[in-house]
Amino acid sequence: MGRSLPSSALNTVPHRLPATLKPGVPGRISSRLPKLPDPNAPDVFEEMTLLEHMEELRDRIIKSVIAIGLAFIAGIFLAGPLLKRLQIEANATTGFDVVSPTDPITIYFKIALYIAIGLALPVLMWQLVGFLAPGLTQKEKRFLILSLPFVVLLFVLGVAYGFFFAAPRALQFLSNFMSDLYDWSPEGQEVITFYLTLMVGLGLAFQLPVVMFILAKLGAVSPQKMRSWRKFAVLVLLMLAAVITPSTDPFNMMVVFVPLYLLYETGIVVSRLFAQRPLEPAAPA
Repeated sequence: MGRSLPSSALNTVPHRLPATLKPGVPGRISSRLPKLPDPNAPDVFEEMTLLEHMEELRDRIIKSVIAIGLAFIAGIFLAGPLLKRLQIEANATTGFDVVSPTDPITIYFKIALYIAIGLALPVLMWQLVGFLAPGLTQKEKRFLILSLPFVVLLFVLGVAYGFFFAAPRALQFLSNFMSDLYDWSPEGQEVITFYLTLMVGLGLAFQLPVVMFILAKLGAVSPQKMRSWRKFAVLVLLMLAAVITPSTDPFNMMVVFVPLYLLYETGIVVSRLFAQRPLEPAAPA
């Protein structure tokens, strides 16, 4: 059986919900995803002292280190299978050659660390963007948020192409080159460096369509000029492929050059379709 409340207690009950529970109230708690910044909204910059900047940087570095530390635990369990795969792809039938007595454990934990950095990469990028975002205008924030998924996707595609295709094909070609004269027994550290060079280099090189789109959107270069500069682009891409490729043979260089050229053509098409109206008028030639 319920009991009645005195009238004085009823007067203390709020007749309206707090602002944090009401829709449409600034500062409320909401489960919706954040909206893109309005490019027409006025830019409001919060001034921070040097000490406040350093404290925020410290906090973000600590969060990044914690993310890498947690991912390192998973990396320890994944390092063994990954090393076995690298041995198979490198055609090192008798195992990797070691120079120093500490090479086996050093290589194992290096692989675990590289895996940890790869797994923690989304957290690292989030912390970097969060640190830089307060100093950007509304248009810059919107441009960054819209382009970030494509940057991440292209980087992952470049790394995957290097890991699953470019590096294995290159090592297969090199291991069979004049095999009657050479005893193929690569060092573990050299194989890891070979993989990393191709994976990181291709991951960065795969950003070419994004770079071309940004240049076209800013009015620096038009899609028509990109088409007219195709023969010069081929020369530049050949030099870039030579830099990315760890070896000096033309076979492996073409393995890197072909996707870069296709990405250049993709960048022209993307710029022509989505960057017809630049943010700023192109400078007169």
